Amino acid sequence: MNGMGTNRLEAFSDGVIAVIITIMVLELKVPRDTTLASLRALAPQFLSYLLSFLVVAIMWVNHHHLLHSARRADPRLLWSNNTLLFWMSLVPFVTAFMGNNCWDARAVALYGVVLALCSLSFALLRSAIIRHHPDDGDLVRYHRGVQSKNLFSMLLYIASVPLAFVDVRISFFIFVFVALSYFIPERKLAESTPASPHES
Repeated sequence: MNGMGTNRLEAFSDGVIAVIITIMVLELKVPRDTTLASLRALAPQFLSYLLSFLVVAIMWVNHHHLLHSARRADPRLLWSNNTLLFWMSLVPFVTAFMGNNCWDARAVALYGVVLALCSLSFALLRSAIIRHHPDDGDLVRYHRGVQSKNLFSMLLYIASVPLAFVDVRISFFIFVFVALSYFIPERKLAESTPASPHES
């Protein structure tokens, strides 16, 4: 049994990610009055939401292009994808926690831990897809090159954890830097990989 097509996997993942973003925005509490001071008080929560929205959106875009090269939804792919979704599902919690405690090293460090585990899960998902292309050396080399970037990002996120206890601004810089480094999606992968016969 080679596994099923990836349509349902991508639809399920899209649904989970949509819920993740919805939960994040619901954490933004409407101020009791319309004064500028009330809006300023929401700035930490809004900036945390903005950062996490950018992170989750970039993950979704690259996840879409990554699944584009999957030939089948075998157990290894399914469970590595579920692992990624699990850690992504914790992003709303750490976003709210950091937004309410933006200068607390423990809150910022926890945010870094979750993003590091998301990066690790992305690398595992890519490894599952690499196994689908044993006969395509160019695509395997491409995936392994991007996987090295995934692992480097994970190391930066790991570094953000102890660095938060030195100065949380260093960790914030790492979060923004990694997000921007992935801002351009894997268009080469999407354009060079033929669509799955299971896709419409």
